[in-house]
This record gives sequence, C-alpha cells and structure tokens, in this order.
Amino acid sequence: MASVYSMTGFSGGTRDLPGGSLALELKSVNHRYLEIQFRFPDSLRALEPGLRERIAGALKRGKVDCRLEWRRADSAGQGPLLNTPALEQLRTCSTIVQEVFPDATPLSVAEILQWPGVLHQDSETVTAWDEPCFSLLAETLEALTQARAREGEKLKSFLLQRVDDMLRLLKNLSPQVPALVAAFQDRLASRLRDALGTQDEERVRQEVTLYAARIDIEEEISRLRMHLDEVQRILQAGGSIGKRLDFMMQELHREANTLGSKSVSAELSRTSMDLKVLIEQMREQVQNIE
Repeated sequence: MASVYSMTGFSGGTRDLPGGSLALELKSVNHRYLEIQFRFPDSLRALEPGLRERIAGALKRGKVDCRLEWRRADSAGQGPLLNTPALEQLRTCSTIVQEVFPDATPLSVAEILQWPGVLHQDSETVTAWDEPCFSLLAETLEALTQARAREGEKLKSFLLQRVDDMLRLLKNLSPQVPALVAAFQDRLASRLRDALGTQDEERVRQEVTLYAARIDIEEEISRLRMHLDEVQRILQAGGSIGKRLDFMMQELHREANTLGSKSVSAELSRTSMDLKVLIEQMREQVQNIE
C-alpha cells in the first residue's frame, strides 16, 4: 500500500565546501500540475537542467520553489566579484534609457547587483558545485517527500473520517425512506382527491404511483454508498490519487444534490445538506493531495 502525499511541504539543507557552503531550500504547495521555479544567482544557472530533471523524477504534482545560494565563508577572502564589463554595458544602457525617458527611475544598487552577469564567482568554485549540489538536492528531496507523506497521512485520516460520517448519515436515513415516502403519498392522495373532486381511487392511485417513482431516492443512496466505497479504496491504495479523488468529489456532490431535489420531508432535506457540507470539506482537502 503506497502512501498518500500532500502537495504542501518544506525542506532545506546545506553542504559545506572549501571557501563556503551551498544552501538549498525546497517549498511546495498545491497545483494542478508539476511546476518548478528556481531562484538562484546567475552563476548557478548551469545547474538548472540537472536540478529540474531530479525534482521532476521525484514529484508528480505541485508548485515547487527551489532556492539555491552560495554562502562564502568569512575567512574565504573577498566576496563575489564584480563583472566590470557587464557593469559598463549596464551603465551605457541606463544612460540611453534616461535620455529617451527622462522620467524613468534609475536603477538602485540592489537592482544593479541582482542584474544577470554583474556578480560572478571564480570558475574553480563553480565547476566544483555540481556533485555536492545534486547530493544535497537528493537529501533535501527525501526530506520534502517525508514531510509531504506526513501531511498526506493527516489528510487521509481527515477524509476517511468524513466518509464514515457520510455512511452513518445514509445508514440512519435508509430505514426511514419507506415511511417518509408512504406519508408523502398519503398527503398527496388527499390533496388529489380534493383538487380533482373525485373519488376515483384508481386514478388517484395511478397519479400517486407515477409521482412516487419520481421521488424514489434508493438509487441515489445506493450510488452514494458505491462512491464512498470507491473513495475508501482509493485512499487505502495511496499513490498519486488527487485527480481521481477530485473526480469522486464531483460524483458525490451530484448525487447529494439529486437527493435534495427529491426531498419529501425536512429530515431528508437536512440529511442532504449535511452530506453536501461534508463533501465540500473533503473537496477542499482533496485539492492538497498529489
């Protein structure tokens, strides 16, 4: 039996290297598909394909934010080097823009330092990042997966509890259905006699039987139970089940709506409303499952 995974999680780690350390953070939230965003200096862009491939191999769905940075040790000498040619090009471009658009806001120091290519690391350090970076990613991905699994188990327990609540509502409702329908038929027959001004019992019986068929809810109760059994089976099987559960929530909501539309008593209306409240609670949490 596979685990149920939430799409929400966070993990981070560092790897000490000569001259400093690599720091990696992974944060994921719910999303319809797998979307990966990277946040790191321009000098680390060469690592992106490898990082993307490994993340996509470990996760199926979710919006994943990957943040990677190099933290130079205090004893490692000077900090990141300024790329003087890039600075000169940026100044030239900025001057031209200011001449054409005098009201344009000049770049701040922070914006200049964040401009691609303005800062760079020494080439010896950059070439040594690949192996430790991917090793760090593997550890961080494992921690993220475990965090998503822990959250997924909580979601699974929440959903199974709501399934039990719904089955209990249906169990309590089923024995009442014949009496509710019979009482409604009696009321309907009395109204028909008054409205038609006739004692033709055969006609009254035909009209009542026809309408009773329209308000029969046994089929809806049966389908609700089958859908709930399927939700339980999906949750117990685990894995990437978010999309299947989302479809089941639609089916449950459709049957609960039909049940309410056939209501012949306040008790049946309350049960239909209670079912829809529980289904909506489940639907909100299903959006977080991978």
